[in-house]
Amino acid sequence: MPLEVIIVGAGIAGLCAAVSLCEAGHSVRIFEKSKFAAEIGAAVVLSPNAVRVLSTFGFSCERAQARQLQMWETVDGTNLGLIGKIDHREAEQKYGAPLYAIHRVDLHNELLRLISQESKKPATIHLHSKVVDTDPEKGMIELEDGTKHYADLIVAADGLRSVLRKAVFRGKDVNEKPTGLSAFRFLIPTSTLESQPSLADLRQWKEPGVTIIADTKDTVNERHMVWYDCRNGEVQNLVGIHPTRTIPGNGDNLEDTKASMLEEFAHFHPDLLELIRIATDITYWPLSIHDPLPRWSYGRVVLIGDAAHPMLPFGGQGSNQAIEDGGALGYLLRDVDNHAEIASRLALFEQVRRKRASRVQILSNARVGQEKTVEEELKKYADPPGSAVPTSHAERTMHDFGFVSSFFDLRDNVNST
Repeated sequence: MPLEVIIVGAGIAGLCAAVSLCEAGHSVRIFEKSKFAAEIGAAVVLSPNAVRVLSTFGFSCERAQARQLQMWETVDGTNLGLIGKIDHREAEQKYGAPLYAIHRVDLHNELLRLISQESKKPATIHLHSKVVDTDPEKGMIELEDGTKHYADLIVAADGLRSVLRKAVFRGKDVNEKPTGLSAFRFLIPTSTLESQPSLADLRQWKEPGVTIIADTKDTVNERHMVWYDCRNGEVQNLVGIHPTRTIPGNGDNLEDTKASMLEEFAHFHPDLLELIRIATDITYWPLSIHDPLPRWSYGRVVLIGDAAHPMLPFGGQGSNQAIEDGGALGYLLRDVDNHAEIASRLALFEQVRRKRASRVQILSNARVGQEKTVEEELKKYADPPGSAVPTSHAERTMHDFGFVSSFFDLRDNVNST
């Protein structure tokens, strides 16, 4: 008999787990607190480690309008001079898959398509269904309306402020920590950018791929912008990381938010400030994190994605690790048809995922080129113990991108359990 699985949260982690678990032949129900199961926000980078997992699902980067990224450059924010460049045109040969930029909505919609067309048994999604409690021993969730639902396994994919996480720690939750950093995010249609004569030089200057625009004047505070396009080049995605500041109206008013961003990046190149001025929607997000967790599961509840390992944007691995989680979980639960086997498979899931994701989580605190500053913390999660950990940008890239995902390395472990 297939397992009955409940997934709490219809974000990237939850939907990837749903696709993977459906492919494994299980019956999946997703409970999503919002009214519409659609991601909001801007774009993300899909690195090769995640692209390899998605490809096993039949995920279509073409249908999802993903934009292949060939270059990753760092420039001076004040004069736009080149600081360094990494060529990713041979990423597929080096890491097993290309890099892509993809809009969250397009990623989300393609995952929804895969779920609805799953040949074995499609997942069902319950919208406007906020989960308020769980019993990990009984495999029960309780919704805001008082109804209770039961399953053999409950997958907590409900984000940084997970409601279910405290069940894994017997009623105690981990302490979310503000990082002192926040992010401005906005999208600009490429056609809008092209219609601005004053930005002709900036358009010609911008290389295809990811551009990191660094603050070279302030060497104390972290401040930079990230710029790449998505949706087949039709949309420009920009993010501005900066020290947390007070935003009038908590960022709900566009003009106040725009004024704050212009003030924060006032010493950057005038063309970049003009780019901010023409933005029609800028959001503001304080960035929080918590330390790596000592375990991810208890009873019938397992944590994945941001509920298990929220990350800062340095390295761009948050969504990619969520995809690895979802793929590995479904793969490990293949051929499991009774509750007695779940505990051993969840233990194996933690064995192959927790240290890997914890290392990436720790690295997400370090700016590119400063990997050495977190070396001692990384060593706590070396796998096997005592093995080398990344101490440079090149080593970090190989660690993240070139990792032969647990999704592909589990067969021998599964067969030995």
